Amino acid sequence: MASIDIIGDVHGCADKLTGLLRRLGYEDRTGAFRHDDRTAIFVGDLIDRGQQQVEVVSIARSMLEAGSARILMGNHEFNAIAYATPDPREAGAFMRPHSPKNQRQHAEFLEQVGEGSALHREVVEWFMTLPLWLDLGGVRVIHACWHQRSMDAVMDLVDPDQPLPEGFIVEANTKGTVTYLAVETLLKGPEIELGPYGPYLDKEGTPRSAARIRWWDSGATTLRSLAEIPGGATKPDGSELPALPEVPNDAAARFRYDSDVPVFFGHYWFSGTPEVAGPHAACLDYSAVAGGPLVAYRWDGEAELLDDHLVAFGSG
Repeated sequence: MASIDIIGDVHGCADKLTGLLRRLGYEDRTGAFRHDDRTAIFVGDLIDRGQQQVEVVSIARSMLEAGSARILMGNHEFNAIAYATPDPREAGAFMRPHSPKNQRQHAEFLEQVGEGSALHREVVEWFMTLPLWLDLGGVRVIHACWHQRSMDAVMDLVDPDQPLPEGFIVEANTKGTVTYLAVETLLKGPEIELGPYGPYLDKEGTPRSAARIRWWDSGATTLRSLAEIPGGATKPDGSELPALPEVPNDAAARFRYDSDVPVFFGHYWFSGTPEVAGPHAACLDYSAVAGGPLVAYRWDGEAELLDDHLVAFGSG
């Protein structure tokens, strides 16, 4: 199998992306970054938040068209599709409501492409061609959670060689449907309610009563160990979020990744020194748009992942 470089969430950080690509040995030749011996795979979330979103899309897309990269759907690309897709059941509505929270989250992208412009429509149409996951036999890549039952639920509804059908977009944004639950798991990850130990403020200042589950961690069997909450999170009143209790919890059991096939993902806003999440799992999202580095893993066929295969560029 060819050697690949899996790249974490870029979120509009074009300078960090070009710096990382050059550090990985890619060169800008005839309009696209290329490597003689390797292929890049983006885990998704090219857009939102950062100041160079159009540039990031252009870089990644030119690499895809040149055959030097593959690109996955992230939850932010999927949200952009839903935000721009009219709800066929209600005049004037969209599959992702244009609420103040959703507008705020998506504002930078809309400003940079020009909401409703030809560029906006064209980029969203391109997003619809991105696959939800990649299984290359000896390695797997997903944006948020590799979960076979969720994949099976949508397998017959999407064709990786065709754009997402409108009916799928409607179903995947209709709460309560099997398709909605599957896409939420694959692109946003499973969550656990915190009950009396919540809520906390997420990175955008929105109160959250649930935390993402560490589905990749076979040792996560208590509430504290399985709840993935970004560092520095506080309670809505500004006080420090206390440590969760070490009470047994089996919420992760049905999402647990128990395969020896290496899996790579993003989404979780890790911080600190990049390291693999386990012998067969690596998160590559180290909060590039929030001052952290943009991170890639150089995979050369190894069955057990190694920290020294991680490559980071930029901080601050």
